[in-house]
Formats: sequence, structure tokens, C-alpha cells
Amino acid sequence: MESLISRAGGNARVAASMREIPIAENQQAFDFFEKLRHNHFNVVVLLTGVGTRSLLQILEEKYPASQIHNVFKTITLVARGPKSSKALSDANLKATLTVPEPNTWREVVAMMEEHKSLKNLAIAVQEYGVSNPEFLQALRDKGAKEVVSVPVYRWALPEDVKPLTRLIEAIIYGDVQVVLITSAQQINNTLEVAKGLGLDKKLIEAFSRVVVGSIGPIASEALRAKGIEPDFEPEHGKMGFLVKDAGEKAWAILKKKNLGRVQLHSSDDGLPPTLNDSLFIKACRQEKVQRTPLWIMRQAGRYLPEYRAIRSTVSFLTLCKRPDLAAEVTVSAQEVLGVDAAILFADILLIAEPLGFQLEFAETGGPVISNPFRGASDLARLQQFDSVKELSYVMEAVKLIRRRLQPHIPLIGFAGAPFTLASYLIEGHGSEDYFHTRAVMESDFQVWDELMKRLVAATISYLNGQAAAGAQALQLFDSWVGILSPDEYKRFVLPYVQQLIKGLKPGIPVIYFGTETAPFYHFLKQTGASVIGVDWHTPIDESWKKLGNVAVQGNLDPNVLLTTPEKVREETEKILRLVNGKPGHIFNLGHGILPSTPMENVHAMIETVKNWKL
Repeated sequence: MESLISRAGGNARVAASMREIPIAENQQAFDFFEKLRHNHFNVVVLLTGVGTRSLLQILEEKYPASQIHNVFKTITLVARGPKSSKALSDANLKATLTVPEPNTWREVVAMMEEHKSLKNLAIAVQEYGVSNPEFLQALRDKGAKEVVSVPVYRWALPEDVKPLTRLIEAIIYGDVQVVLITSAQQINNTLEVAKGLGLDKKLIEAFSRVVVGSIGPIASEALRAKGIEPDFEPEHGKMGFLVKDAGEKAWAILKKKNLGRVQLHSSDDGLPPTLNDSLFIKACRQEKVQRTPLWIMRQAGRYLPEYRAIRSTVSFLTLCKRPDLAAEVTVSAQEVLGVDAAILFADILLIAEPLGFQLEFAETGGPVISNPFRGASDLARLQQFDSVKELSYVMEAVKLIRRRLQPHIPLIGFAGAPFTLASYLIEGHGSEDYFHTRAVMESDFQVWDELMKRLVAATISYLNGQAAAGAQALQLFDSWVGILSPDEYKRFVLPYVQQLIKGLKPGIPVIYFGTETAPFYHFLKQTGASVIGVDWHTPIDESWKKLGNVAVQGNLDPNVLLTTPEKVREETEKILRLVNGKPGHIFNLGHGILPSTPMENVHAMIETVKNWKL
């Protein structure tokens, strides 16, 4: 389901709502077969394909397969749909009746009765998971003298209900717009967990605000029994059709329900804000906020004890490529700091490997590319690639992070901007003079143009993949662009940043950050970014005046955090006074936080921002 939803362009939030409990000592199954082989039953109804297979496998633990086969051949076998029929066929058995779609229990009863009167028949019903007492009673009402259920598996709650709890909260908080139900037991278990949290009434009410897709009539009946009206069923009761129909119908249904834009719950709900109305997202849209939102560039870094503990066990590149660890450091940083957004733990050069470059991270000295780009002949070895596939570990990390974050905390994905990425690929490592970068840039514009276009295309794919996986905002890091003059920026950088941002998912906030960019603020506001990050070299009010009608992120000097809590508070308040409550400000540093930063100073900055009255 997660893969189907992601491929259809949705942001999948998947949580287990049940687990299968095999009935290991299934005496009921053995008792059933003993009666069956002594001609006690006239009809056996097989409700599910997997249950049919499981029943046969259980019986084979005690009886020879040939004996089971011979007994089943002599009985009327009713298969509820093609899956049960296929399970029988795989065992070289043939269904006497195969109930067509929508194959609810009502169709089963009707077809059985059409085939033969049910009066005085003894009927055994193979059940998988939850029992259906209505079906069993309907058979009795039609005159069956005996109806016996043969349970094979039963459903229980997952051993770990935390993911399901977070998903329930996400639905209630408005972070979810479409809910897809693929079995009756899913909704029963989900509401059981919600009831344990005291949220069952709120969850049922929340279902009225979202699109509810049901796999078929049985799941729909379970929903209606709980007071939830499904919005649609697919023509065929399969997951692929369910997701396809959701993609085609969801927005129209949302519009009809006046949910084109998720609304905040009233304050007396006691619920936190939705993602769409988080402080960070609202600031990106230049809307008024109750207080200034903040996060920290290089948020998950060496200044955090939690990060150092994990980093001590693995290399930096391994940490980037392990989705579970990348998710752990991302989420723990947000939770420890209590900031208003999380940013994906990754590196801007991860994209270099699928492009065809050999990347290493030295323990000291940073990233090293051993086969750098130096000219026209190197264009041929730049590889086209599927970012979702080749950088799947990044996408998986995004999904894990999105599941673990609190529903109202946005996740920021990111990538290197074309110029900074190109500079790394050309230099092969950090540089002071950017000699090789300037050589490529100035010697042959066609080569530079082709290189930048390829990097733009790859980065668009990469960032859109992050957005599809669950990122709510995207940041472009152009850390090296400050080496250029305004004219150089206009010719060699601006057109490519514009192309990149234009190619990103519509409606998602894009932050563009560079250092020492004050000389070309006039061009930065032409990039198409919704937020411009500024460094600390220019007062933020002056920067904003030159940038014009955009949101602004920044801009405390990271070195201030190396001083004292008192100094940190003083400098933080200075920036907040200069902004003076203007909508669209996101508090941040003017560059990444330094590794030696004391935690007490970080908390002093965060508390100052949170306590500041607009």
C-alpha cells in the first residue's frame, strides 16, 4: 500500500492496525475434519483464500494430504470469490460454487440458496480473523440445521501500538486527508485503540472531514456500524484499484467537504495545530503567527549528546545511508530542542554517487570526490538516474521521520543548490580559491550550461522524491555562492535556480539559503523561493527591505552561541526587535550551528524566541 500510494504521488502514512494470531492447537479444525470425513457436513464455505490455504496446511499436520483431498472432493465447496477458488485450485480441488463480486456474505447466502435449498443442511464456515455472526445467523434463518464456524486465524492488536496511535492522532489533528480501509478488522482495532486513548469520538468525527475509501462492501459495513460513512469503494476490491480511485476522486470529495485547505481546530479542542497551520508553515506563507517559529541549521549535529552517541558507533556516510539512524537523529534533535520543524539528516553530496562520482567522507577534512569534474570530456560520464530508486535510503528515512514526528511538526527536506553542488563536484573537496570551478565556468559556457542543467534535473527529481515521501518544505543550500559578483550570479547561477524551483512540487514552501549573498539580494527575490535565508553579515531588517515580498529566515551569528546565555538572549532579542513581528519571519542562525556550542546557550536562544511577545 505504501508503495502504491507513493507511486500515485501521495504521502503515505502507514501503521499496522492488527496482527495475525495463528491458532496453533487448532482442535476446532481437527474436530471439523473428523465430522467432515464421516459425512456430517453437507457444505463447506471458504471465506478467504489465505484462510483456505491455512486450513489445509493445519489439517496436513495430522492427516495425509491424499485423505484430505479425497474428503474435500466429496463435499459441496462454496468459495467466496476468486481468491478462495484459487486456493482450492492450487490444492487440485474445485469449488462447487464461486460467489462473484462484490461477494459479501449476502451474495454468498443468495447464491447458495439459488443452488440448493439450505433447509436441514449442516454447514461449516471457514473463518479467517474476525467472525461474522450476521452471516452465520442468516444461514440458520434460511433453514440450516447446523452452522459451525472453523476459525483458522484470529486478529489481535499489534504488539507495538505506538505507530497506530500516532496515525490516529494525525487523522484527528488534520494531518491526513485520505484514509484507506482494506479490511473490516482494521477499523474495529483502530477504534479500539482510539477508545483506549479516549479519542474514539474525536476520531469518528474526524473521519467526516477526510476522504474515506473502503476496499469493499464488508469493510464498508464495518465502517457504517461505527457511524462512519465511506466516500467510495473501488470497482474491484483490490488495493491497486482503491489507491487509483483515491487519486482520481479525493480532491473533488475534499472540495465538496470544504476541505481543500485543512482548517485549525478551535482552541477548546485541546488539540495541537495541524501541519498545514503549523507556525513554521504559516510563516513560510507570510501569515500572522502567535509567536515566531524557529529551527536550527545543522540541527542534528555534533553539539548534541544524542547525536554524538550514535555517531560514535558508525561513520558519517553510514549514518546518512541507514534510514533508521538518520530518522533517529532527525527526530531526536527536534524533540530534544522543542523547535518548530525538523530537517532531514543527510548531506548535499549524497546525490553525487548516482551521478557517477566517487564520494568519501574523511574523519577530518570533510567530503572528498576522487574523480572530480574538470571539463567537457567529463559530461559523458554524468549518469541519468531515478532518484527515488538510487537514493531510496533517503526516501525511506523521510518516511520513517514523518511517521515518528508529532503530527503538527513539519519536516524539511533539502539538497545542494546547483552552483554549490557543481563547485564540490569540480573541486573535489572544500576550497579557498575555487580555481577549478572558475576555470570551468569561465572557459566554456556551453560546458557550464550543460553541467548545470543536468544537476538541475537531478535535483528536481531528488527533491520531488523527498516531497512525495513526506517532506512538507524544501531547502536549497547555496553555501559557496557568495564567492561570485552580482553579474556572475546573474549569469551563472540565477537561471538554474529559477529552473529548479519552477520544477518542484507546486505549493510546497522552498527556502533558498546562501552565505555572503547581500550584494545580489535583488536577484535572490527573483529565484521563485518562498523563503530567503540570510546570513548574519547584514541586519535582518535591512536584508528584508532589499529582498522585498518574501518570507525571511535568519539570522543570528552562530558564534554568538559560543558566548554566554545572557549574551545569547541579548542578541536574539535584538533580531526579534528588528523584525518587529512582521509576518513571514522564521528564526534561525545565519549558518549551521558550530560543533562546540554549549547546550545551555542553545536552550537560551530557543526559550527567548518562544517567550518573545509579538
